[in-house]
Amino acid sequence: MTDIKNYIDQNKQRFLDELFEILRIPSISADPVHKNDMLTTANFVKEKLIAAGVDKVEVCPTAGYPIVYGEKIIDANLPTVLVYGHYDVQPAVPLELWDTPPFEPTIKKTKIHPEGAIFARGSCDDKGQMYMHVKAFEYMMKNNVLPCNVKFMIEGEEEVGSSNLGIFVAANKERLKANVVLISDTSMIANDTPSIDTGLRGLSYVEVEVTGPNRDLHSGVYGGAVANPINILAKMIASMHDENNHITIPGFYDDILNLTNTERVELNKAPFSLEEYKTDLNIAEEWGEKGYTTLERTGIRPTLDCNGIWGGYIGEGAKTVLPSKAFAKISMRLVPNQNSDKITALFKNHFESIAPKNVKVEVRPHHGGEPVVTPTDSVAYLAAAKAMETTFGKKPIPTRGGGSIPIVALFEQELGLKSVLMGFGLDSDSLHSPNEHYGIFNYLKGIETIPHFFKNYAEMSK
Repeated sequence: MTDIKNYIDQNKQRFLDELFEILRIPSISADPVHKNDMLTTANFVKEKLIAAGVDKVEVCPTAGYPIVYGEKIIDANLPTVLVYGHYDVQPAVPLELWDTPPFEPTIKKTKIHPEGAIFARGSCDDKGQMYMHVKAFEYMMKNNVLPCNVKFMIEGEEEVGSSNLGIFVAANKERLKANVVLISDTSMIANDTPSIDTGLRGLSYVEVEVTGPNRDLHSGVYGGAVANPINILAKMIASMHDENNHITIPGFYDDILNLTNTERVELNKAPFSLEEYKTDLNIAEEWGEKGYTTLERTGIRPTLDCNGIWGGYIGEGAKTVLPSKAFAKISMRLVPNQNSDKITALFKNHFESIAPKNVKVEVRPHHGGEPVVTPTDSVAYLAAAKAMETTFGKKPIPTRGGGSIPIVALFEQELGLKSVLMGFGLDSDSLHSPNEHYGIFNYLKGIETIPHFFKNYAEMSK
């Protein structure tokens, strides 16, 4: 692997150009308007996998968007790594908050990324991180140093719950046989402080609808006599947390696997500056569950957040209406031992029970996923840690990720495979937000590190 840096230097501009090409395609899985863009992106991934040297690449149809699958089997006696990633991205709205157009990749220097960062929707989540694996594989093939078998499974529905991936996996267990899953859809602590996620929170996502009168009403004629669904909904959501910011749904915390004091101390040893955190977000104080640090609140504790709320008149100027309906989208992040179906049911029962009689409430589940914890003593984790130590010059710190990747639990359940979460993004890269970006350093460092993982894993598996 000694010439990997030279290979990256020689091909740096091409690696960036190719990434920019896929970033220009608005593959927004949540919006049916972009169906053709989704298919275009899937075919782009297929073509680049073939060009890199992957065999038997195909775009596999599902009831939703297709899964790109390919493999390179060099010796059935060698271990097999299943690489997972996704080519779909989050919606880019609100567009007016982007400094540059979300699907016109732009390189800009920042304080955290002095060498430049790529600003575009999907640059970090997950096109940039997924594409690192394609280029790392290309290097291994071009230089004849691929040490084990590789399978790629790149899906197009991660941002909308991966509902069809489970069906595909269950129907292709033999095809997907491997020894470990390698995923880069997570983050590190900092560019000078590598880390590997060893746990992820689960997810329960719902939409609620509150209905009052059978039509929008004049707020002067009816205001004060008829319940306003927006007012009611706001009160209901506000009641979901108590004065200590504990979630008030009965039974919500019953199944939680709490960390020991020793484990909590170890978790909080990760480098973290609360002042820098507040400065980066331009907030005066942090917020969260009483009795826990910021690292604990985002890694080992469950949450409930309103992701969007709307109703009535929101256009220009004034329109004095008492709305008929109000809506909200609500997500709950879950921790080990919590089950997404159970939490969704608990939420539904509680939300309906606290609704006053002057409105009607409907709770519509969207999607969910289970929390996971991955081992730090496995061959795969140790191979990843050694790879990052080689390229960063220091051992990575094991951390708990606050986000959710539901398919990690799926792979364990359906394929019996553990995953290694070797991500290269940063929490400050504005994932799911306007001005999402990904450092050029991080992109190239990922390409440099991944071949070392393969080398280590093949050697350590003997």
